Amino acid sequence: MSELALGAMMFGRWGNTDVAECHRMVHRAIDAGITLVDTADMYDDGASEEILGAALVGRRDRVVLATKVGNPMGGDPARSGLSRRWIEQACDDSLRRLQVDHIDLYQMHRPDPATPIEESLEAFDCLVSSGKVGAIGTSTFSAAQLDELHTLAGGRAWARPTSEQPPYSALARGIETEVLPALRRWDVGAIVWAPLNGGWLTGKYQQVDGDTTDAQSRAQRQPDHFDHRDEAMRTEKRSLVAQLIAIADEHGMSLPQLALAFVLDDPAVSAAIVGPRTYEQLDQLLTLGPLALPEGVRAAIDAVVAPGRNVNSADAG
Repeated sequence: MSELALGAMMFGRWGNTDVAECHRMVHRAIDAGITLVDTADMYDDGASEEILGAALVGRRDRVVLATKVGNPMGGDPARSGLSRRWIEQACDDSLRRLQVDHIDLYQMHRPDPATPIEESLEAFDCLVSSGKVGAIGTSTFSAAQLDELHTLAGGRAWARPTSEQPPYSALARGIETEVLPALRRWDVGAIVWAPLNGGWLTGKYQQVDGDTTDAQSRAQRQPDHFDHRDEAMRTEKRSLVAQLIAIADEHGMSLPQLALAFVLDDPAVSAAIVGPRTYEQLDQLLTLGPLALPEGVRAAIDAVVAPGRNVNSADAG
């Protein structure tokens, strides 16, 4: 898969209701060499999958198509979790919305403590055996949960997860302590989300009054989001981002380029998901240049945000 993946969470009412523009974004990403496209059933209650499926007509064989199951659909607890009943129904629903006969990577969106993990893993194994799913993955699982999953699946000869999708950025480094070592231990690739930390690592929130400069920014669309309702957190993140901008400037890089190169620098990371809301945002990300850290830059970033630290604990997902 490509180092950058296109995330479709913003397709629909959560971000962009212009379906034609969303289709153009998918086509632009594929033409630029992105081969992994990621969504979830819960994103705008299935609308993201529908928009993505329509965009992939005639291009399906050019992508690794990933979606997820587990988080509540429309806030309905009866349409959530990792029970056999819901996994089977949700998979068929996703196949229909995506207009495909198989999902390349089907992921557990979050752990489900209400369901025995044996039930979940056996259901996923059956989907793989049936050909509806090519491979399975997890999202935002702890190291202990990953160890349990892989030990159980290996012991039962069931399909093992081949990927984990955790949050990771220069401002949210918590997975470095236990999760990334667990992924290396099980030979599992990380497909990281929020590598730009919800827009902070684009630099758009650097001005004190910057939260009001973009009428469609997360700060405006989600004013109660944990970063934007907390003045102390905003102040700290602006200070840290200013230091990261200085590092990027010193090495002739943009801040987003530095941020993406940072997460991709870890050998356990297979891909970083970018989730642009507009075609313009996507185009900017696709033209950043090389996504490789120059010598000494990781150490400089470590001096700003220590390895293993989440600046905001809520960024841990």
